[in-house]
Amino acid sequence: MKKVPVGVSARHIHLSPAHLDQLFGPGAELSVFKPLSQPGQFAANETVEVVGPKGSFAKVRILGPVRKRTQLEISRTDAFALGVNPPVRESGDIAGSAGITIKGPAGEVTIEEGVIVAARHIHFHTSDAERWGISDKQKLSVRLSGERGVVLENVVARVSPDFALDMHIDTDEANAAGAKTGDEAEIIG
Repeated sequence: MKKVPVGVSARHIHLSPAHLDQLFGPGAELSVFKPLSQPGQFAANETVEVVGPKGSFAKVRILGPVRKRTQLEISRTDAFALGVNPPVRESGDIAGSAGITIKGPAGEVTIEEGVIVAARHIHFHTSDAERWGISDKQKLSVRLSGERGVVLENVVARVSPDFALDMHIDTDEANAAGAKTGDEAEIIG
């Protein structure tokens, strides 16, 4: 069996260095709240407010380290509440996506694109992918065995020697299956 640990990804934001400065002040740095499953990545102590045409969310956690481009990852339910229509995309693919206003303690920024619903995916270390015959960008079928078990289709395999084995789903998907962080999923196809 091909078992993979599950990580439920709540709404969060990745900031560029320029936007971090605009929102928190020149020379601002992120401080670590807790490490994440992927090496070198962390949930920061710092949070922002995101404001859409219909609603807003306060205390949206920033994930670090900073990235080249700012990106907000939300669930479809979050999108309805904000009044935006983001595409389902792999992280980093933000061209033509929805925009949003971001407020921090030192200022605010409106981005024209950068809001996505992250495609469900599994991070594979190269050795895990090789052992199971899985290639980068391959689409997989995965069974979640929560209270209301489901099979998820089109789960994207992301393979790198920098990754640790971990499946990322959003809160909508986890809630539908009754799954939580720390559960195991099974790759079935």
